[in-house]
This record gives sequence, structure tokens and C-alpha cells, in this order.
Amino acid sequence: AGPSLKVISTMSVGFDHLALEEIKKRGIRVGYTPDVLTDATAELSVALLLAVCRRLPEAVEQVKNGGWTTWKPLWMCGYGLSDSTVGIIGLGRIGQAVARRLKPFGVKKFLYTGSGPKPESAEEFGAEFVPLMRLAEESDFVVVTCALTPATQGMCNKDFFGRMKKTSVFINTSRGAVVNQEDLYDALAHGQIAAAGLDVTTPEPLPTDHPLLSLRNCVVLPHIGSATYATRTTMAVLAANNLLAGLRGEPMPHELLL
Repeated sequence: AGPSLKVISTMSVGFDHLALEEIKKRGIRVGYTPDVLTDATAELSVALLLAVCRRLPEAVEQVKNGGWTTWKPLWMCGYGLSDSTVGIIGLGRIGQAVARRLKPFGVKKFLYTGSGPKPESAEEFGAEFVPLMRLAEESDFVVVTCALTPATQGMCNKDFFGRMKKTSVFINTSRGAVVNQEDLYDALAHGQIAAAGLDVTTPEPLPTDHPLLSLRNCVVLPHIGSATYATRTTMAVLAANNLLAGLRGEPMPHELLL
């Protein structure tokens, strides 16, 4: 588009796919769609967590392939949320919405970490602000809902998974690059952690021969966090309105301030 490019509108809350430095240098305005996908993404995060901890994809497969036979006391047992500790990495809009939905399951304690404490946000859940490694050590469930920044890139790595309990479940619905996938594979393959659920990967789509897809204790979804009809329609309208406002030189409903 060259110098005629004045406005970019992305139909997403994330903007790590945009060349922000170059955009800023050229004085291009950027519209995005925060807030409107919070509930849908939080719902998907909880659905993924439950599917992983109660081994639902595995159980469906057992029904289909004849693995379901006589009753056995410990067959297909998983981990429950009742009386558990949940650690949330990034207590922003989506992180809070996830905690709000998990609280009625009888979670005993919420921990969170991020760039700094958020006492007003945390008060609703009695959540405690802790360092990343303490969150790894004490959480039964770790849910990643932070933005991808230089500080968060690759933060869930060998050291992090090494601190987690062998019975812990790891969920990522933020961005794939927050996780070192080779380290996650090793942790899952060697029983360092119990299971993982990912709605985001690096790259996307994940190649069908990727090692993570060979593991029974890893559930991978095709980045469908915001994929409800209502949410995607709202996002599309907002993206269009951002673009039109930008072209008219008016304030956007949601402009990314660079």
C-alpha cells in the first residue's frame, strides 16, 4: 500500500502479528477489538481445562475404539477443581473472567502473577499476587491468559514446568510463543506434569506430525477462543467501525495507542 496506508483495523484483541515499530514510524492508526471477546475466550479456557483434567477427548476415544469394558476403579480418573489451587498468569480482563467462572467449582485458592499486583481486580477472588515460580510450585491448575510481550515470551519453559507438581494441569489460551513447546513436550512425555491444554501454538496451524499431537495427555485446539457466532459478529462490526472512523479522521471505538 505504500504511503497511502493510513489505517489498519485488526479483528482481534492481540496485536503481536503487527509490525508496531514500522506502523508507529509511518504514523498509521490501528484499531483492534478488546473487551468483546473476553467472555467467549474465558468460557473456552474453562471448557479446555475441564476437558483436559477429566480426560474427555481420551474418554471419547475409548468409547469409539472399544476400550470401554467392565468398570475399573481407577480407569480414566483425572483431577477435580474442588478444593484446588488455581494459578492465573495475567489477571487482565480474560484472566479475571476465567477466575469468575472457576470460583463456583469450589476452588480453594487463587494465585496470580503479572507485571505487578492488581489488588482491586484480585479482591473479588481473594487472589494472592506471587512470583511466577511460586505460582508454578503451588498451583494444581495453571491458566495462561497474559499478552505476548518480550517479558512473557518463552516464560513457561523447562524451569517453570520443573517447578510444577506432577499432578498439575497446564492451560494456555493466550499466545503460543509464551510457551517453550519443546520443554512442554518433555514435561508431558516424562510425567513432570499431568496434562496440558493449548488453544494457541507456534506455529499456527500446528503441523499434523508435531510431537505434542502424539501425546494422550495433551489436548490441542485450533485457536477457537473467540469462536462463537455472536462474538465473531460483534468483532467484525467493531473492526469495520474502527476502520471507517480512522478513514474519516474521527476517534475510533477502540484504537491501539502506540
